[in-house]
Amino acid sequence: MQPVVLVTGASSGIGSALCKRLLQEDAGVRLCLACRSMQKAAATKAMLLAAHPAAQVTFVHLDVSSLESVLQAASEIQCRFQRLDCLFLNAGTMPNTHVSFKALISGLFSGKAVHMLSTAEGLLTQEDFITADGLQAVFETNLFGHFILIRQLKPLLCCLEKPSLLIWTSSSNARKSAFALTDYQHSKGKESYSSSKYAIDLASVALNKHFNKQIRFFTKSYTLTPYNGAEAQVWLFKQKPESLDALMKYHSCTSPMGKNYVESQKMDVEEETTEIFYQKLLELEKHVLTRLNAPFSSK
Repeated sequence: MQPVVLVTGASSGIGSALCKRLLQEDAGVRLCLACRSMQKAAATKAMLLAAHPAAQVTFVHLDVSSLESVLQAASEIQCRFQRLDCLFLNAGTMPNTHVSFKALISGLFSGKAVHMLSTAEGLLTQEDFITADGLQAVFETNLFGHFILIRQLKPLLCCLEKPSLLIWTSSSNARKSAFALTDYQHSKGKESYSSSKYAIDLASVALNKHFNKQIRFFTKSYTLTPYNGAEAQVWLFKQKPESLDALMKYHSCTSPMGKNYVESQKMDVEEETTEIFYQKLLELEKHVLTRLNAPFSSK
């Protein structure tokens, strides 16, 4: 059977490169591009079909910073497909980013200069804002919109015959120190991106625990091009879910000689924290979907 693959944020960057590489790996993939801009989605589809004329490529409107859009997209996806073999959660945002020159200067004269420059830890701050849903924009875009999408698409993902792959793009900037359970939307801090990406770590571990027949795995990218950045996603697409560790991140890496490879690293998470955070997400889901008069699962 031809695998059905949905990619969020598919019209640019790693998402676009990933779609191109997936068709290079298997031209029979039924590919659905979930994008905020329909114009960019159409352009990406045309680019893919130019290289693979026989490919099955469709697109759907999805803005993960809008719960109304997420619910509408999930409904449309369920009408189109009977299953999803792979869901790449790739869309994200890092708005109004500023460099802390004070942190840069102090870091250069510390023993952590290489780590700081390779991960941008402590260097980048963001000015966040509130969305129409009353949520912090970075939290909703990077994490919660995708969380609701996963929950809404459960009928297509929880297939006993063949587990689905959920592959969530993380970041080298995901840091435990930027996240707090008491402020999981990061409304009071200046590192919303790092917080949201660490929150993805927590949510993915919890999701894997509660829906262990639909295995998910993370990637984090620190590479020079979108093509290189998609290395781990493509590698994961070809793996058997049961062969992978749910507590590992899988990095897209590039050697000095230009060779792409995948490297694994254990996530810095406590499983007790993942469960507490998961319950908080379920409570928030119930609150916002009740306000929108939308159905939600109690499980």
